[in-house]
Amino acid sequence: MSRTVVVAGGGTGIGRAVAATFVGSGDRVVLVGRREPTLRAAAETLGPTATWVAADLSTADGAAQVARAVDRVHVIVAGAGGTGAAVPSELDAIAREWRADFDQNVLTAVLLVAALRPKLAEQGRVIGIGSIGAQLGSGYSGSYGAAKAALHAWIFWLAAELGPAGATANLVLPGYVSDTEFFGDRMNPQFHQARVDRTLVGRAGTPEDVASVVGFLASPEASFITGQLVGVNGGTVLGR
Repeated sequence: MSRTVVVAGGGTGIGRAVAATFVGSGDRVVLVGRREPTLRAAAETLGPTATWVAADLSTADGAAQVARAVDRVHVIVAGAGGTGAAVPSELDAIAREWRADFDQNVLTAVLLVAALRPKLAEQGRVIGIGSIGAQLGSGYSGSYGAAKAALHAWIFWLAAELGPAGATANLVLPGYVSDTEFFGDRMNPQFHQARVDRTLVGRAGTPEDVASVVGFLASPEASFITGQLVGVNGGTVLGR
């Protein structure tokens, strides 16, 4: 049976690979993000079973816009997020940085799922995209790791909420994935090698590494897995 899958952050990087995984399985995929040209280009590449909605998921209006675009949803991948590279010292700048990271990493997931929850099929799947940064306490001003850590408590609560209907909620925590836009100008050979050296397998992760785990968590075979933090980090963080 073909499912409807909503992938937030689906225009590039990990989200784009996740969308491709579901399209490859014969599912209908709705890409969501803020950049309309990026979404359109990704959807055209993925083929006729991919559509897109340009929306700011950190706002109630943006989340409601996505909900209006679907009648029924079987899988929600809450993968929107990001951070700046600033390390502010002034109090007002610190406040802006922390609120911005909370908005784009936490509210984007919470509002999207809340908007789509009435349309979530029985035995549906919610899969959030967290970060190894929540476990390492990383982030240029601490705000990114802290925001991603907030998703841990949210996914535990959501799993309990959805469980009676047979639906599941899990959080995937990628480690270092080099082939994304996330690092921007920070990427250089030394930056890359330092993060590869932290792994046990001696390589950076790929978007497809993460996408394959998301695909499994959305499968019938994963119906007894819920409320879990699933690390995809090459052994940088062990078993917690």
